[in-house]
Amino acid sequence: MEFIDYYKVLGIDKSASEDDIKKAYRKLARKLHPDLNPNDKEAQHKFQQINEANEVLSDPEKRKKYDTYGKDWQHADQFEQQKRSRAQQQNTGGQQYYDSGEGGDFSSFFDSMFGGGGRSSRQTKFRGQDYNAELKLNLTDALLTHQQTLTVNGKNIRITIPAGIENGQVIKLKGYGAPGVNGGPSGDLLITFVISQHPTFKRLGNDLYTTVKIDLYTALLGGETTIETLTGKVKLTVKPETQPGAKIRLKGKGFPVYKKEGETGDLYITYEVELPINLTEEQKKLFIELSKLK
Repeated sequence: MEFIDYYKVLGIDKSASEDDIKKAYRKLARKLHPDLNPNDKEAQHKFQQINEANEVLSDPEKRKKYDTYGKDWQHADQFEQQKRSRAQQQNTGGQQYYDSGEGGDFSSFFDSMFGGGGRSSRQTKFRGQDYNAELKLNLTDALLTHQQTLTVNGKNIRITIPAGIENGQVIKLKGYGAPGVNGGPSGDLLITFVISQHPTFKRLGNDLYTTVKIDLYTALLGGETTIETLTGKVKLTVKPETQPGAKIRLKGKGFPVYKKEGETGDLYITYEVELPINLTEEQKKLFIELSKLK
């Protein structure tokens, strides 16, 4: 397993406080969020890395294990247990054990566990490595809770995707990773969701944004217009003298909130006023007369 320096990923020192970690993560998340870098694979990869780094370093217990054991931090509990067991054996005159020492290369210890062939390799159980997968969705796919089947290492896995899943969000399926060693538990499957941009609606959090065109006459005199939303058609009442760029909010017509049934964001509409073209002579005269009334 390749070592990833989580401190370097977040651009912080090992002495960084919890607040420093939080600030660094938020700054990078805003910069590398997939919504802002839709076609940048490198940015999406870095976004996944900063999420992973934040998950470990923002948790005091995980951070302590990472600082002590490096890339083998996920096996810290097994290592400590094995170390205590071997110390007991040594105290009772039993088999000597390998101690890498503070700051040593713990990989040597784990290699000896996996390949030593002795009593410890037969008894010690280790958790399998995690698998990573990417699942691409359309915006409309993320609107409703639904099921999909994905294939990982030749194995079909049927999953339920909750409504409101976000672009770049990672969910974990426990036990669907690599098999454990010596009968240990399997690792997990980490699925990163990649949601493509919609041609009409832009999603920010749980809110949706779109532009609606109205003609000049409706903008000036008021009236009605029918628009398409992600959940069907809606009839809008346009107020008289609506200005270009005017915005309205449709409460509850946005995106469902992830794993919060009944909670939904809002839809924000910006009006774009279309000016008439190909005017007849009669229409031109009327506009001229209207201009004289100013």
